[in-house]
Amino acid sequence: MFTIREAAEMLGVATSTLRRWENEGKIKSVRTTGNHRRYTVEELSKIKKVKPLNEKITVGYCRVSSSDQREDLKRQVELVSMYCTAKGYGFEIIEDLGSGLNYNGVCQYSCRI
Repeated sequence: MFTIREAAEMLGVATSTLRRWENEGKIKSVRTTGNHRRYTVEELSKIKKVKPLNEKITVGYCRVSSSDQREDLKRQVELVSMYCTAKGYGFEIIEDLGSGLNYNGVCQYSCRI
């Protein structure tokens, strides 16, 4: 989640614009216990697609070793997405669930990008 200052920088607007948009219902924020605004990647994407700083695509790889860690995988994806968005990267996320090793200790997966 991003602070109002971080969100304003990403969108190229003033913090007062974000407050006005919230009052108009164009964007939603999550409030902290101290009543500070925080914005999710999804909400910011509704307003404006963040332009990548260059044409290269960054690949984020998120992995957990078992199906009972699905919630951990979701958190990883969210954190990697937030990081890439904050840096202005054009990105794709690859999610991997389960072990990539067989019983012989040899990797089962081969990835090409």
